[in-house]
Amino acid sequence: MIPDYVIVGAGSAGCALAYRLVKAGKRVDIIEYGGTDAGPFIQMPAALSYPMNMRRYDWGFSSEPEAGLGGRQLVTPRGKVVGGSSSINGMVFVRGHARDFDHWRDSGAEGWGYADVLPYFRRMETSHSAVSDYRGSEGPLHVTRGSRKNPLFDAFIRAGRQAGYPMTEDYNGAQQEGFGAMEATIWEGRRWSAANAYLRPAQETGLLRLRRGLAQRVVFEDGRAVGVEVKNNRGINTFRAKHEVILSASSINTPKLLMLSGIGPADHLAEHGIEVRADRPGVGANLQDHLEVYMQFTATQPITLYKHWNLWGKGSIGAQWLATGTGLGASNQFESCGFIRSRAGVEYPDIQYHFLPLAVRYDGKAAAEGHGFQVHVGPMRSKSRGTVRLNSADPTAAPRINFNYMSHADDWAEFRACVRLTREIFDQPAMATYTGYEIQPGNDVQSDEQIDAFIREHAESAFHPCGTARMGRADDPMAVVDPELRVIGVEGLRVADSSIFPRITNGNLNAPSIMTGEKAADHVLGQGMLAPLNLGPVMDGDWQAEQRPGVSR
Repeated sequence: MIPDYVIVGAGSAGCALAYRLVKAGKRVDIIEYGGTDAGPFIQMPAALSYPMNMRRYDWGFSSEPEAGLGGRQLVTPRGKVVGGSSSINGMVFVRGHARDFDHWRDSGAEGWGYADVLPYFRRMETSHSAVSDYRGSEGPLHVTRGSRKNPLFDAFIRAGRQAGYPMTEDYNGAQQEGFGAMEATIWEGRRWSAANAYLRPAQETGLLRLRRGLAQRVVFEDGRAVGVEVKNNRGINTFRAKHEVILSASSINTPKLLMLSGIGPADHLAEHGIEVRADRPGVGANLQDHLEVYMQFTATQPITLYKHWNLWGKGSIGAQWLATGTGLGASNQFESCGFIRSRAGVEYPDIQYHFLPLAVRYDGKAAAEGHGFQVHVGPMRSKSRGTVRLNSADPTAAPRINFNYMSHADDWAEFRACVRLTREIFDQPAMATYTGYEIQPGNDVQSDEQIDAFIREHAESAFHPCGTARMGRADDPMAVVDPELRVIGVEGLRVADSSIFPRITNGNLNAPSIMTGEKAADHVLGQGMLAPLNLGPVMDGDWQAEQRPGVSR
């Protein structure tokens, strides 16, 4: 039976979109190249460093040598598994700031301002900690907070207050700016991915088929998308749709698939012998990401997770989690956070903190042979822009990814502010009680030149790529989709994932990606959108003159 819709990609947005379509009685095929998410490496929150470093679950992409980072190639993990990147990410839940979405609206994405997207953030979640008019209570996605039993979590929050920053009771609610508890997509001790929240309930309806295989290109007839060419163990077949095809394949694979289908920059497609169906130079352009550094310190007291960072400790944590779903294994260990502004004149936060009570790299290797802790810190709104391009017309070939990191002068100034403001926070009494010496950058790294060298050598991706099929007005030559997510220049084809973001949001991207899938469903169904909710953000009233209350710099 031919389904009403074919979705490419069972990731964050694709699963949410499929769920809402089948809830409306539509038949959906969702195409996913990756395999099962069963097993503790994905489902146990504390094991988060494993799946993104396993080729079984990750596409294995990396950037081209990045000139702004000394020619380093940075890994670009994307989920190759049901649930997509929500099955391999850090489970941190950040909606973004209200002004992010107002910027989308003002950039040509009419109907995507904060008042328009807030009802979808509410619809998608069940918030178990924060209760307000901003938060949802009946959605498929469970959002929780960690117990913060380790004293370092609250010490970090207190240090922020001592440095003069506000506290926030809910950075996903009225006020993002400040220090407070971090939220996560964890429920009853398990990773609550898009597969757990959306895909499995959608499958239970009998209206959703999960189809395995590699999507190679969109199939068109008379200028209209009618299906997707898929290669699997049965050969190459076309999975057809009655109404529309929707690409939710990630900000890396969606532009790749568009270009393989003849939609993209005409000269680039011609280089690879691909017939041009729609000359859209914005396909693969506008690539953005968050960079961060890990500022690491030794601990003067043996209270960090290092005491568990051995075979016996990890085994004990895993055994407790397998038996009861509780203990350290039930947390991603990102339980406190902060959002601050880098200087006076910045309207809303442009620096984010993830605090971790262990000095460790994202690949799970300890950075300090002893007790230590770290904070991940980086600017939120880099002005650098990169590209995703084809390496060849072969659908199995990885695309060429160039983020063009640190190519704008403002990025360097913002990153220096990150380092200096962070040191000031860790010098406060609440953290000084536990802090030994600075592991990295190290106390001898002080000048602009020294900090720049540290950034060039140590900055890492926060794994938040987006923007490569930008949403905008239909007459915008660089827009790829219109505000209803329809691909401009063809019929019957939409995009619904982080590719459509005009500008990167303020924080981790899983929450706005899921929101995109939720809202996309209403556009596809054409039955009207949820009513706007006019709840504005709480912001520093004197942001033009001060970096934080009482501090102008």
